[in-house]
This record gives sequence, C-alpha cells and structure tokens, in this order.
Amino acid sequence: MKKYLLTSVVILAGFCMVAAPLAQAQDASGQITIKNPAEYNSYQNAVSQTTPQAKAAACEAFLSSYPQSVVKLAILNQLLDAYTQFDASKAVDAANRLLQVDPSNLKALYLIAFIKKQQAAQVAASNPAQQAQLLDDAAAAAQKGLALAKPDGVTDDAFKKQKSTTDPFFHSVVAYDDIYSKKDLQGAITEFRTELEMLSTSNPAATQVAPALNDTLVLGQTYTQLKPADMINGIWYLSRAENFAPAQFKPAIDKQAKYWYKRFHGSADGYDAVMAESAKSVFPPQDFKIAPAPTPKEIADKFVADNPDFSTYAMGDSEYVLANASPENAEKLFATLKDKVVIIPGTVVSADANQIKLAVTDDAKADKVADFTINMKKPLADKDIPAAGTDMKNLVGTYDSYTQTPPQIIMRDGEIQVEKKPVSHHKPAAGHHTHS
Repeated sequence: MKKYLLTSVVILAGFCMVAAPLAQAQDASGQITIKNPAEYNSYQNAVSQTTPQAKAAACEAFLSSYPQSVVKLAILNQLLDAYTQFDASKAVDAANRLLQVDPSNLKALYLIAFIKKQQAAQVAASNPAQQAQLLDDAAAAAQKGLALAKPDGVTDDAFKKQKSTTDPFFHSVVAYDDIYSKKDLQGAITEFRTELEMLSTSNPAATQVAPALNDTLVLGQTYTQLKPADMINGIWYLSRAENFAPAQFKPAIDKQAKYWYKRFHGSADGYDAVMAESAKSVFPPQDFKIAPAPTPKEIADKFVADNPDFSTYAMGDSEYVLANASPENAEKLFATLKDKVVIIPGTVVSADANQIKLAVTDDAKADKVADFTINMKKPLADKDIPAAGTDMKNLVGTYDSYTQTPPQIIMRDGEIQVEKKPVSHHKPAAGHHTHS
C-alpha cells in the first residue's frame, strides 16, 4: 500500500473508536453482549490481531460467519482501520459496507473522499475521464460529510472537534471536483476560501503547510484562469504559497507568481512588498491593491504630453502614437505627417504590381503582419515586385491616411528608389520596437 494512506491513519485517531470487547452486556449502560461463545471467540481473535493484514483477514472471516452479529458495526470499524493501512481499494469497499450499517459514519465518508481524491491525482495525466469520475465520487462523500448531523451517542464537543478536522478537507475535495470535473472555477474558489477560513479560525498554522498550502497555490492559479482573470487575488495567493513553500518548490512558484505580477503590473517592481504583505495573513486586506500596467493609450498619450514637438518623432514613435493615442492626439500628429515623403524600411509581407504591404515594427515582423500599406505611384514590372520576406530599405512613400483599428498607415505614390533622393529619412527610434 502506498504511504499516502498514512495521513488518514493519523486522522482516524480523532474519531470515536469502538470500546474493547465485552463478554457480558449491561443493558443499562448500552454495552453489547455476545452470547454465542464461538462468535465471541471469533470476535476476540479478530480484534486482537497485531498486523493490519491479519486483522483484516480475521474480520472478514468473522463477518462471513456472523453476517448479522450484534458487533457487526464494531468489526466493520476494525476492518476499515486495517485496510486503510495497506489496501486503498479494499478500504473504500469497507467504508461503503460500514455506511450501509451506519450511514452517519464520518470516518467512512472521510476515508472515501480521501482515497478517491488521491486516486484521482494518480490518473490525472493518463486518464482525465477517470480522474473526473473519481473526483465526483470523492465530492459526493465530502458533501455527505459536510451535511452530516451529530449522531446519537457523540458529545457536542467531540463532534465539533471531528468536524473541525474533516470539514476543511471536505471543502478542498469539492473544490478539486469543481475544477477538474465540473469545470466550475468560481465554485472551486468559494470552496477553497471556505476551507482556508475554517482553518484560519481553528488552526492558523495549518494554512502554512500542506495540504492547505497546496490548496492556496491552486486557489491563486484558479483566480488567474477566470475570464476575466482576477489578478489581484491570484497574485496574492500565489505569493502567499511561495512564502511558506519548502525551499525546493519556491523557484517554480516564484516564476508563476512573477509572471502574472509582471503581466498585470508591467514589471517586477513592488513584488517583494506583495510577498511581505501576503506572509502576514491568509486573505488580502480590503485595501490591498496592485497598480496595473499603463495601457497602450496611456503610454501613447503620456509620450505626446512629454514630447509636444512632433517634428522630433522617429517613425516608430509616430506609428505607436497613431495606433494607440487618443483620437485627438493621433489627429494632431497626423496633421504634421500628411503629404510628407519618407523612406519606409521594413519586411515585405505581400506585394503585387500596385501595392506593397510592409511589416515595419519588430512586433509586426514577429507576427508577420503588415502595419504599412504602400500604394505604388506606377505599377511595378513583374521582375521588380519584391518577394515576401524581402527586407526593403529603398521604398519611398507619402503619408496619406491611417487607421487605429487595425493599426495601419497608408502611403501613396510609392516608389522603389534606384538612386537616393533628397527626402526626409525618418530613422526609427531606438527605444521602440522598430527596425532601423
């Protein structure tokens, strides 16, 4: 049996176990009498075995011989405890048999949820359909456990203690079922948060170690997968997981957390402050914020405000402003460009006799899309039509119009220079994604 069941063995210590066997019953105290000596001896043999395998075999033999025994519930408990230590599938079977006799058995529900969740993790990569079914089964047991009322004979304090141990785990199981079977990310977030809220109240230290810490990591990942993504919460829980993760896992979590942080904020600046803050509490304070990166429009409009002399703009500056600035700023700039003749350096995306489409900026070249359209002054001869992928440095055109969606600058009177002419040569700015 794999060692993942050992965790459940520890959990079992918190459940009410059956008392030692009694040869004589006292009705007033509720103790059980086994009147048949042979049955009693078989019972004694089962519960006195010292290895899990021997105990399981002896319990099975007892149940086979005495299927309606007054101590059937006690033997099923012993059987479940034994199988839990060495055979997961038989433990689930024993738990289901126990639930047939005692539908409110919290231990049995917990173990079914626990084992099914572990089995789902083992087949996740190889059999997603089986993973989903196992998680459905685990979640069904978890939901029953969450809804369980206090059974007779268990004190309020004992039941509360048991539920404080099992309920956070049950919420975790339901969360994983929501993600991988139900595809309900928002439902998973609610379950994970409930789990962490319960633990932060009853056992705060448990939120800093597995399994709750792993659930904190998955919670952060889940926030980033929402549409639209909730970056603030996603980054918070990823950074909190990084804070308390074992050293060998920190680099991988750091890479994830910083990826989303830089994607949202625009740079890694300030991430250390987020790390320090998320170490202090499970949940982000109400006033917790991360400044988003400026939008292309904000960048373009600020560039115009900081550089009011349009004559100083390189071609890359002009194109970025025309594509992203406010319509007012774009129009002001284009009024200074219209009818100007310039050399347009770029890579041919497509061409025919009457038109050449160029990728001028680095982004356009990487995406292999045209951001300049040059309408030729005269049709090109077939031999002069440049092939796609050709780098051109001698194409001349006159600014004619532009569009912001999609970003496009349209030139007229295009010509391929044979000899250099005295025209304004706008060299792209080094600070922008352009090609000189």
